[in-house]
Amino acid sequence: MSLLNKRRSYFSEESETEEDPVSSMANLFDVSVVFIVALFFALFMAYKTLDLFNPDSELVITKTTSNGEIQIITKKGKEVKIEKVTETSESGKGVKLGTAYELEDGRIIYIPEK
Repeated sequence: MSLLNKRRSYFSEESETEEDPVSSMANLFDVSVVFIVALFFALFMAYKTLDLFNPDSELVITKTTSNGEIQIITKKGKEVKIEKVTETSESGKGVKLGTAYELEDGRIIYIPEK
């Protein structure tokens, strides 16, 4: 009997020293969350959109959705407006303000009327 008790105590000590294989998953989850946050900051810095978080900044973004609809997102201070561009034409009286030119690299230059 004493031999059998020694074996049982030997196996019970061995099972206590083994780690739970699922316990390492928590560490992997933590590392992945940190990695995702780092990617968000890298993307914000790459596209220079950190002004979205600055309460004193003014920002205008033009966005085209997957169905071809164009949206203009305007941020002034803490206020954000989203305007949809429509296909309808408007009419009325107005004054010519200037001319816009699109360069070969895609940039648009606006020259006001003098």
